[in-house]
Amino acid sequence: MSGGGTATRPRREGLVLGSVRGTPIILANSWFLIAAITVVIFGPQLQKSLPDLGARAYLVAFAYALLLLFSVFIHELAHAVAAKIYGWPTHKIVLNLWGGHTEFDFTKATPGRALVVAFAGPLANLVLAGLGYALLLAVPQPTSLGLAVTHLLVNIFIWANLLIGAFNVLPGLPLDGGRLVESIVWKSTGSLEKGTIAAGWAGRIIVVLIVLGVLAVPLLGGGRPDLTTTFIMVLLAGFLWMGATQAIKGAGMRLRLPRITAGELARPAVGASVECNVAQLWTLRGRHPGVPIVLCAVDGRPVAVVDEHALANVPPQVAATTPATAVGRNLSPGAYVPADASGADLVQYLSQLKDTEYAVIDPQGRVTGLLSQAKVVAALTGK
Repeated sequence: MSGGGTATRPRREGLVLGSVRGTPIILANSWFLIAAITVVIFGPQLQKSLPDLGARAYLVAFAYALLLLFSVFIHELAHAVAAKIYGWPTHKIVLNLWGGHTEFDFTKATPGRALVVAFAGPLANLVLAGLGYALLLAVPQPTSLGLAVTHLLVNIFIWANLLIGAFNVLPGLPLDGGRLVESIVWKSTGSLEKGTIAAGWAGRIIVVLIVLGVLAVPLLGGGRPDLTTTFIMVLLAGFLWMGATQAIKGAGMRLRLPRITAGELARPAVGASVECNVAQLWTLRGRHPGVPIVLCAVDGRPVAVVDEHALANVPPQVAATTPATAVGRNLSPGAYVPADASGADLVQYLSQLKDTEYAVIDPQGRVTGLLSQAKVVAALTGK
């Protein structure tokens, strides 16, 4: 890992701690929150179990947070290395409140390779747990406060990695084990998106089971759920539910994407020259009532959309001398698309424009429709 001069360079998401073969490692601002929670929860517990520590118990509790951070980092680094082995561009490793995530380009994935990359993370944690156990055997039995703290931290390191590894293989997104469900459905249907939706729903089921396990089991036994455990469970369940929901929505959008076509989504529209006047627009309006009018430049490029309110409020005595441009809303340069434009190419192009409406043209360059941003968003989201 190389840090260079970026160790304290601020970034919108947090601090860039360094990079691994060009992939930035970002410590998100939210990590400091979970570190503080760890210190507040475990500091008093350590003071009770090791009274000789005194205020130093809070430093040991902070060491808990650092060991967890290191374990998550190795987990995410394993994902990144596996992705790079397959030639997938890896954009960043983020360590945050919820643990962390590695962002890479998934477009070259296959079901088998996706599984390898996903399970590289939990496998790395199991290796770390094994190394921690070997270290525990090598450390002398605790005969002093220093050795007692060492044993405590090594034990925490072992259990943290066992929990991270085991928890992440649960079969539901956003956990790594969700890639197993995703890959099985992907392989059987040929659709990555259907696999992702299935894995997202599996993730939601896991959330429900976690909540039932933490809350219902103690209640059925006549007791009450532990407050600290309940707090951690609420945070974790919320994160998992949001991750599963995002996976389902994202896959649903990708499934709908190929069916999005400019011509089918657009309202019918007619074109008129920017050189005409309002009186001529009124005549055109009479032939095409209720249809948007798009003004086109001399070379045929759509440049504006007629504002219906402005058009209706031009006094009749000046209609013949009022240019059409006086009642038009200007379009950005390039705010028009072919009627057969569809899918990701259409959405990517429109996302680069600041407009909320776009002219649609046929192969001959004639205006045939007016497409609204809201219609595209509705088609993408299914709402």
